[in-house]
Amino acid sequence: MRKFKLTVLIMSVFALILAACSSASNETETSEEVMESTEISTVEITDAHGTVTVPANPKNVVALDNRTFETLADWGIELVAVPKPIMSSDSQYVTDSNVQDVGSHGEPNLEIIAAVDPELVIIGQRFAGYYEDIKKLVPNAAVIDLNFDVNSENSAQNLIDGFKETTLALGEIFEKNTEAEQLVSELDQAIEKGKSAYKENDTVMSVIVSGGDIGFSAPYTGRVWGPLYEIFGWTPALEVDNSSTDHQGDEISVEAIAQSNPDWIFVLDRDAPISGINEKVPAQDVIDQSPALQNTTAVSNGQIVYAPMDTYLNESIQTFIELSNSIANAFAE
Repeated sequence: MRKFKLTVLIMSVFALILAACSSASNETETSEEVMESTEISTVEITDAHGTVTVPANPKNVVALDNRTFETLADWGIELVAVPKPIMSSDSQYVTDSNVQDVGSHGEPNLEIIAAVDPELVIIGQRFAGYYEDIKKLVPNAAVIDLNFDVNSENSAQNLIDGFKETTLALGEIFEKNTEAEQLVSELDQAIEKGKSAYKENDTVMSVIVSGGDIGFSAPYTGRVWGPLYEIFGWTPALEVDNSSTDHQGDEISVEAIAQSNPDWIFVLDRDAPISGINEKVPAQDVIDQSPALQNTTAVSNGQIVYAPMDTYLNESIQTFIELSNSIANAFAE
């Protein structure tokens, strides 16, 4: 009997030890699971300065790059601060009073960026020069510079690669890889469509209309029209030595533009999306009312293509897909 009691006692003690071990093991596993769930997931992307570690799907985001706003909006990404003066007035970020205004790149209020305590700041193009200042302001945030150069000898390839790399990087950050790949595919298709539709001997003239004036937009360089000459293989109607990449176009007379007698005229209305300009003259009115241009092949045959109205402030991949498709459709008519 005594032996039986002793055995029962030993078994009870053994059971208690096993239970304690099991409990400790469960607590350890639970603790590890909690730690894993609280760890911040990150992705590594390459920007204009190198490799940057960025929190995945960040919630507190500042965006300052005109090439990214439409993409972020289409993906439903919420932003806490943007440069409202250099954005299209109908942008959801501009109309939302909860989104803070950083101001334009000419007179930015960078302290706003520090005040919203971002996880991520997206810089590019107009704000690229403030990269170091912003990094100092928000040392705990990931700061990425998505700027790419379109004012060099490689402007065409830089434009295509820049759009693709930027879009895919944003896709990784915001867990929108499928959407990003779709945009890249649409860009490739639009470019191929434009190349196929262009008739090799047709000459092209690109202009920027601003303040009621028509400015010559030089082939091969510049933010919008320039790189497209090489991308689509256009033959320029006019080339000028020492042309600039000025956003209002070069001061080449309308008469000189007319004398080149282009088969096609491509027009960017710089003033259309800028809300602070009073008494704007639409680019189409300026072209239609220019006596010098009326006898050109382009005007006579109605071979004029206007960039999307918000292009000057919205240089997104979506804008270039739309523009490329418009050009291809015009060539195909």
